[in-house]
Amino acid sequence: MAKKNALPFDSRRGSITNSRYLLESEAYIGLTAQAKTLMTLMQLHWRNDKPVDYGIREAQAKIPCCNKTASKCFYELERNGFIRCIEQSIFSTRIKSKSRTWQLLWMPYKGNPPENDWDTINANKNAIIKKAAKHREKLASN
Repeated sequence: MAKKNALPFDSRRGSITNSRYLLESEAYIGLTAQAKTLMTLMQLHWRNDKPVDYGIREAQAKIPCCNKTASKCFYELERNGFIRCIEQSIFSTRIKSKSRTWQLLWMPYKGNPPENDWDTINANKNAIIKKAAKHREKLASN
């Protein structure tokens, strides 16, 4: 029996979806194009049971951009609550090097629902901006 509401996604390699709420949010819209691309590239590696291994060199090659821009993208996503560093990178010529591991905060992790820190951070920023605007209006009227 066929599924009643099955969508005709391309099933060759799977599909990646994001919530409309995330994509229409000010937090997401305010990201640079490179950071948005990095989010999608990291989501390609996402699994519910483990963090995402993704480094600056890989981002630099796939976005494509310089290493400074790739580093800024990771910082931008972390600062805005989209990712969290789980484990730092290890670079060694004697032992195997390892890239940083990340938790994608808009995706479930280890059976828990998404933390969506990006939404909380954005709400706090908006509250601060509104408070500052009211303060400026008050000063202007005096």
